Amino acid sequence: MKKKFPKFKTDAEAEEFVKTADLGAYDFSDMKPMRFEMRRKDKSISLRLPEQLLDSVRHNADRIGIPYQRFIRMAIESAIERTH
Repeated sequence: MKKKFPKFKTDAEAEEFVKTADLGAYDFSDMKPMRFEMRRKDKSISLRLPEQLLDSVRHNADRIGIPYQRFIRMAIESAIERTH
């Protein structure tokens, strides 16, 4: 049986753990994928949405643990990928 993955209070704790731990001994099934955005955002837009839609966007973004503007950006990117 694999070990539960520990929780860390700081990035330094996590870095130290990764340096020294045998990660093969841990259960990663509870982990959520993370997406890091490194590219600079150099354009902004103004978007008017019905309040109910914005509330739904914010709720779903909170549920998966990301800012709502990133959630909107990911939805747009996903729609673009589907059209190609």
